[in-house]
Amino acid sequence: MLSARSLFQEILDNDDAYRLFCSIAASGETQGGWENARIAALVPESQRALAPKIARHGADEDKHGRIFQALLRKRGLEPCEVPGDTDYTMLLERHGIGLAHARLQADTPLSEQDIITYLAHSRVTEQRASEQMRMLLRYFGDHPDLGRAVRMISDDEDNHLAYCHEELLRLARAGHGPAIHRTLRTCVRAELAVYRDVSLAVMARMGEVLGWSGARGRLLAAGIHAAYRYERVHGWRRMVSLAPPERRDPLGGPATTAPEFA
Repeated sequence: MLSARSLFQEILDNDDAYRLFCSIAASGETQGGWENARIAALVPESQRALAPKIARHGADEDKHGRIFQALLRKRGLEPCEVPGDTDYTMLLERHGIGLAHARLQADTPLSEQDIITYLAHSRVTEQRASEQMRMLLRYFGDHPDLGRAVRMISDDEDNHLAYCHEELLRLARAGHGPAIHRTLRTCVRAELAVYRDVSLAVMARMGEVLGWSGARGRLLAAGIHAAYRYERVHGWRRMVSLAPPERRDPLGGPATTAPEFA
């Protein structure tokens, strides 16, 4: 039976596929950690109260990268090079979404519009991350090797999403509503296409590693394209709406440490 659970189980059971999956995940999280750390250092004076929360966000992302690296070490595996067509974070940057690395490498303080761009980008991508981790939590939350890692990362991603809602609503009340709305819509259009392309690239490479038949590969690709079409018509709205989160001040405390994996 072809299902998300069976696909992830197949990846989990194969060292080469698992190595690729964890390497892609670790790379993306580590990039996110660096980006948030730089944004925290460059926050404008008008938004300085945000800096500790952005730093906490970055520390969480960096922690997730270390967790995926630890999961590899536990299986006696080394990270592999991440193929460019599977690099979700960098592909978004190439589409002009979020703050460019060149901007973050400079020492010039960011503007309030830059902070809106960062938060809108995060609101969209954290929605994706939260949903993906909840799916893994549903399937593998009790797994002896993955369970603890999945539970911790899923909780963090939910915190990150709540934080984005909270801060964007605060900025909207301060008069930035139209700019937030425009930025969210621009970001989600690009994210949907990038997520589709990355999903196709990852599935193609997993198919090579796992020896999937051409028919199976075409079926999975058709499913990815169908999901993209649905999101373009209807699903995108869940990624740009704003509502007061149930979790209040979710990044107000210190970051938690990564668990040890024996």
